[in-house]
Amino acid sequence: MKLLSKVNILSMFWKRLTAEEIKHRVFAALHENMDYRKECVLGLPGTHLDEIEFYDDAPFLEQAAFLSAFIANPNHIGCHTLQEGQGESAFKGTQKLEAELINLCAEEIFGGPRGGQDGYVASGGTEANIEAVWIYRNYYREIFGAKDEQIAIVHSADSHYSISKAVNLLNIHAIILPVEEQTRMIQEVEAKHLLAKALGKGYKYFILVLNLGSTMFGSVDDIDMLTTLFEEEDLQFRIHIDAAFGGFIYPFTSTKNKFTFLNKHITSISIDAHKLLQAPYGTGIFLIRKGWMQYVKTAEASYVPGTDYTLCGSRSGANAIAVWMILMGYGSEGWKEKMDGLIAKKKTLCTELDHAGIRYFSQPYMNIITIPYSEIPEPVAHKYYLVPDTYGESPMWWKIVIMGHVKSGMMERFIKDVLDYDIEPLL
Repeated sequence: MKLLSKVNILSMFWKRLTAEEIKHRVFAALHENMDYRKECVLGLPGTHLDEIEFYDDAPFLEQAAFLSAFIANPNHIGCHTLQEGQGESAFKGTQKLEAELINLCAEEIFGGPRGGQDGYVASGGTEANIEAVWIYRNYYREIFGAKDEQIAIVHSADSHYSISKAVNLLNIHAIILPVEEQTRMIQEVEAKHLLAKALGKGYKYFILVLNLGSTMFGSVDDIDMLTTLFEEEDLQFRIHIDAAFGGFIYPFTSTKNKFTFLNKHITSISIDAHKLLQAPYGTGIFLIRKGWMQYVKTAEASYVPGTDYTLCGSRSGANAIAVWMILMGYGSEGWKEKMDGLIAKKKTLCTELDHAGIRYFSQPYMNIITIPYSEIPEPVAHKYYLVPDTYGESPMWWKIVIMGHVKSGMMERFIKDVLDYDIEPLL
């Protein structure tokens, strides 16, 4: 294993493949799959994409690995890192690429032991977060005989709304921890108070969902403080990390990443490839330690080889291939260089905001800047598509996200428009 940085706690290395090597691997996987056009297929409830709109005899497809996979339409139903059953054997070639992708993310990015994690490419971070909570609720039910009214999700006030969906869908309680306004850190005294109240009401089993890059602020929760708090009370708790935004940047830019499978308290992690990785939408990734997927095994899916463990069921194999292709096209060193570049651009904009006397919050290792609502004139914010923390009454923040398309000139024009607005309002 090769070190990316002397100060990183993880050793991350995966080899960059050439475009030709990537193409060869994908076409080899497709060749291993069943081909609807060439084989006698009567039983599967699917086929290739519609031939009128997505014809497969275009000459360029011979060089277009992802588009060829997209048209072939492999179904990756199931969880292909499990030993029992690998899903529909008709798509075993591309399923192997998905399993390779899951292992790369779990082991190289998040420090998991070789072969020690399961997971799948979900529709997004929302599904991955709900999958985690679903697993832990069922675990508490099965192992401890817990009733739903004894189970609670504990999360920051800055957590993604998918956690509220999980609470509603799974019929369990939420304990929402307030954060300090300027630092976005969970308030420890209030957390202790709310936990004491929950214990007094009969809650015994806890699911902690912690942010590795919250949606609005890019903030990172204090995992040490919370685990210490729950251990001191000798409580039953499991931790899921919502790294939907931060999962593909924080491990590469931070100097000490505590949000990995090296941390014994972390059981599962969700990350989104359709954010920083620039993969197609529908490429969330769910990672969990071995031995946990069993709690959401759907035995009723008896017609699926190996049954099903996922929330979504049938899903696009092409999406998994897209993520694999992107990561292999960069290699670990190339990806770190790209993420460092985003942080460098963010620091440049932060310097300009400092010079302009504009207040903001920005987590050092994330590419998000959040500015108090009153600091940016609304017409300027709308011109640059800034996102408020609420589209309802009394928004308090505007969010800037430094992505690959953001260039120096765009940032310079933004600062100029903010400073010039009082003098010459935008037309």
